[in-house]
Amino acid sequence: MALTASVSSVLRCLTLFLAGLMLTACSSMNPFNWFSSSGPKPAELKDIKTTLAVKQAWSVSVGSAGKFSFQPAISDGVVYTAATDGTLNKIDLKSGRILWRVQAKTKLSAGVGSDGHILAVGTSDGVVLAFDAADGKLRWQAQTSSEIISPPAVNGELVLVRSVDGRVSAFDAGSGKARWISQRPLPVLTLRNPGGMLVTATTAFVGYPGGKLVALALNNGVARWDVSVASPKGVTELERIADVTGTPQIQGREVCAATYQGRVACFDAVSGETIWARPVSTGNGLGLDVLYAFVSDETGNVLAFSRQGGASVWRQDQLTYRSLTQPVSSGRAVVVGDLEGVVHWLSRDDGAFIARARTDGSPIVAAPQTVLNGVLIQTSGGTLTAFTYE
Repeated sequence: MALTASVSSVLRCLTLFLAGLMLTACSSMNPFNWFSSSGPKPAELKDIKTTLAVKQAWSVSVGSAGKFSFQPAISDGVVYTAATDGTLNKIDLKSGRILWRVQAKTKLSAGVGSDGHILAVGTSDGVVLAFDAADGKLRWQAQTSSEIISPPAVNGELVLVRSVDGRVSAFDAGSGKARWISQRPLPVLTLRNPGGMLVTATTAFVGYPGGKLVALALNNGVARWDVSVASPKGVTELERIADVTGTPQIQGREVCAATYQGRVACFDAVSGETIWARPVSTGNGLGLDVLYAFVSDETGNVLAFSRQGGASVWRQDQLTYRSLTQPVSSGRAVVVGDLEGVVHWLSRDDGAFIARARTDGSPIVAAPQTVLNGVLIQTSGGTLTAFTYE
């Protein structure tokens, strides 16, 4: 038994090194510092021709993310943020002015989810906390089954919380009363991935370890459909990791997701029928717009696929091993952040570099958040920066 446990621990940590992500057994390791002196070197940045005028509108300190990934939530002209030390902020989107700052009085591991009325965060002990968006006062808290590292999703009536044991718990947004729980079995090895949930008016789309994408009915948590984005392959448990990563994305009737060591695929959001799929391996999910699906693969190539059948459109290979974020489509650009706090704007039509900007120098782990004519970037070091452009 002791030998088995030792081998298991080594295998789990080896997967972290290979994938650039933490496994559940290696949570004490730094997920951002996975390049060793003998490992792959991040590509050096070359000079680019700037064709998009990017301007820093404002920047504010919001608190460190530590070893976790925190993303801002945007609603009705304000931004809500959280930090691992429990700091919560409400910030004016236009000016960057802090409207209120409160302490959750506990350390946090996930956030923020908000509908503009409440904001929800989670802890490593599986506690979900809901605060009033107007004044930052705690409304309620509830206990889930295990650690929360994915941002809760809030849709007005429900707060949905995903825990690392494969459960999705739904709470009444007003009272915190438990409404339903959906649970799925997990593979032996899984990536420690802070992927979120995509919530529409009636359905929550959830990507799971093992390559499954499931559409859960919001009224009762029952699966409307269950499809395989990718199927585990290989002999060893390491080779069979095929987890859905990042947050599923939707455009019209298409919902799309991507996996590690698997595929990127799009499905009919109502029936779950496969529309197209292409082989790719990514640790951070995909971006989507009306024309393309964008993926930064496990080595740092940024890829664009046509939504009309999934044909390859372009590939940008000058950001390898820079530990890129989930790509986000914004205007005529695709935006990604990297491990040195650099933000890159690529042409959405051909992948050429069109702009670049630096933040505080710490890793950007959370996906950029789109706003009108710009993006918000929250770094692991605790800086929230708004960039604007025409």
